[in-house]
Amino acid sequence: MTRDLNAVFITDLSGFARTLARDLSGQEVPGHQAMLALIARAAGFRNYQQLRAEAPRPAVSKSVERALRNFDTQGRMIAWPAQTKLQGLCLWRFWAGLAPGRDYREADLNAALKEWHLFGDHVLLRRSLIDHRLVERATDGSWYRRIEQAPPPEALAMIRG
Repeated sequence: MTRDLNAVFITDLSGFARTLARDLSGQEVPGHQAMLALIARAAGFRNYQQLRAEAPRPAVSKSVERALRNFDTQGRMIAWPAQTKLQGLCLWRFWAGLAPGRDYREADLNAALKEWHLFGDHVLLRRSLIDHRLVERATDGSWYRRIEQAPPPEALAMIRG
């Protein structure tokens, strides 16, 4: 699961620190969710949900918007784009779904790809992952493995969906 990035702009850092210290005084260190709520209140929001709802979202490029149109609401690919650039962006979603460092037999990789798309061509996806250097294949075809790399910014936006 990918993490949401929530930007918080604090106009008065001193006031933020005072509010947070006051809310934390006299109690044990709160858990993760409670800490998020305290930070949100100290930043001037009612709760963490309001902070998330009102946080500015990074702009998504036109390419990412166009690539995301090829996926349904469950994240499954419904169509293969004609443009190579969009194909490459779409493939990052499949790359992110593969476990790092794991060797996949062809049947296992095929099964995963079949679950992640609806247009019925898992072989195209498998070949494209190799062609775009997102997956490597043993010369004898006995295993496939995700190639570990830092995704570029557009790919990160695509993975987050």
